[in-house]
Amino acid sequence: MRYLFIIMFTLMSFYATAQSKKKQDREAIKAMCGCYEVTFNFAETFAPDKDYAFHDNYRSGGLEWVQLVEDEKNKISMQHLLIVGDEMIVKHWRQDWLYEHTELYAFDKENVWQPIALDKKDVKGQWAQRVFQVDDSPRYEGSASWVHVDGRHYWENTADSPLPRREFSKRSDYNVMVRTNRHEITADGWIHEQDNDKVLRNNNGDVLLAEEKGWNTYKKVSDSRCQAAQDWWADNEQYWADVRAVWDEFYAQRKPLAIASKIEDKVLFQRIFALGDEAVKKENYNSSSIQAELTEIIKSYQK
Repeated sequence: MRYLFIIMFTLMSFYATAQSKKKQDREAIKAMCGCYEVTFNFAETFAPDKDYAFHDNYRSGGLEWVQLVEDEKNKISMQHLLIVGDEMIVKHWRQDWLYEHTELYAFDKENVWQPIALDKKDVKGQWAQRVFQVDDSPRYEGSASWVHVDGRHYWENTADSPLPRREFSKRSDYNVMVRTNRHEITADGWIHEQDNDKVLRNNNGDVLLAEEKGWNTYKKVSDSRCQAAQDWWADNEQYWADVRAVWDEFYAQRKPLAIASKIEDKVLFQRIFALGDEAVKKENYNSSSIQAELTEIIKSYQK
């Protein structure tokens, strides 16, 4: 009986510790929501070819609202909205966090993402971060543990992705970015640190072109400074919920996703944004018909 008590006590302690850790994880993830002054900084740091001509450093910034979209036991979803000037809102990237998630999409090359399955034992206690492009199409995904030690709270993972928007229309000397992302919560906001490899990938493997350092800072400011983004989201929230619902149907099929760069000289996000502009103006918004249109648009871009 004494040994049974010890076993039961040990199991209860492990469970309590796991629940406490998960609570810390959730608090760290949700701490990324709110209004921020943001800076984006990127610099190429190394190239194996001594004749490589390093590209200029990239720097930009602005005001960004991170909207909590879903807050469930095992899922947290956040939408980033850039504020340009005083009133113009640009729907930016979205990040979803899923607890002990085993089904991901991995970027290959040439706008193709492959479904991958992770072993349950390998993701125990981990959170998968799924990052989506401005039209909620896939970008990159990976799973890792949040770390809470010595007063620090951070998550780190390496995943393949397409070229960043700042370079995809300007460069053709590489076709895959191998990104090591670190999200760390700080006293005044959070930091998105990156160590990126710019890679040329073909059927024979990967060739490293250059390495890059990214340092993006999110400094917390009053939520009132992002009121324009909050108002925009209130007007557009239903449409983007429908966009996510349609994409979720494609993801659930667990088939390779191959997306054409352009159809009739238009990229996918232009079509999806244009439909949204029309839809939110209608007096009688109909989710069923909107989702049907979205499904046909996305299907038309499948390669």
